[in-house]
Amino acid sequence: MSVFVAILSRLAKAALTLLAIAVLNFCLLHAAPGDPAVVLAGEAGAADEQMIAQLRERFGLDQPFYIQLAKYVGGVAQLDLGYSFRQNAPVIDLIAERLPATLLLTLTAFVISLVLGIALGVAAAARVGKPQDSLLTTLALLFYATPLYWAALMAVLVFSVWLGWLPGFGYETVGADYTGLARVIDILKHLILPALTLGLFFMAVYMRMTRASMLEVSTADFVKTAKAKGLSGRVIRRRHILRNAILPVVTLAGLQAGQLVGGAVLTETVFAWPGIGRLMFESLAARDYNTILGVFLVSAAMVILFNIVTDIVYRLVDPRIGARA
Repeated sequence: MSVFVAILSRLAKAALTLLAIAVLNFCLLHAAPGDPAVVLAGEAGAADEQMIAQLRERFGLDQPFYIQLAKYVGGVAQLDLGYSFRQNAPVIDLIAERLPATLLLTLTAFVISLVLGIALGVAAAARVGKPQDSLLTTLALLFYATPLYWAALMAVLVFSVWLGWLPGFGYETVGADYTGLARVIDILKHLILPALTLGLFFMAVYMRMTRASMLEVSTADFVKTAKAKGLSGRVIRRRHILRNAILPVVTLAGLQAGQLVGGAVLTETVFAWPGIGRLMFESLAARDYNTILGVFLVSAAMVILFNIVTDIVYRLVDPRIGARA
């Protein structure tokens, strides 16, 4: 099966998956206790029955559940995620405004975790049983066991409050009005702490997976043949061992790439990063159902997209997969 046909097949499955996720999220959210109309009426200082009834009619909450669901699914099919009455803006606009910041954070963290994880895993496997291997393995275990929110708070405390090396909060310096290259540098400075905090956890996973896979492949017969031919250890590791050991790492990276979006909720909240993770946190506190549903759906779409990209990369790394398909 060609890559193009495989992509079309995955896209069709992705559309059905997103539809199922949209329906499931809508059902679960509406099954949760609480009434947005009551919350809004209470904040307005007029929580009487007439005011609540007017709000329910305005938001369409007085209609039967199946009608609300049908309208929501129909809107999603037209890329209409509804209207946020808490922020007085279409949900798609709110997400489009916040999505670039989340993509910048998650993609940077993903690259950091994957590159460092593979590099340190190769280094540890090349020095197995030595002090360097023990040190790298211990650090990986430490990063993996550390709660993400605690690591984020400690990063702010040490590098921003105590040392003053990096900004601890926000996307860029408020009121600085930087433009051009100066603005890019300012955003990068604000990106370092949240990206490293989010990336180090996954880096530990990729490092341990790379090390274990390298050690397993190093005992294969074709590696022994390469050694018998007189090839250097560096060439064997790069051309023979790493090329085959990288396959399970690619699979794991694709599966966990979507988890970066979930981890970004905590990271964005701690670092006041204006992404969709923080938007979802704020919407949950405000019972902004339409925005919550929109963020859930976009997050699910990102996870599915990461998985499709992983399949493509997997076929490029190992062409035998495409031949078997």
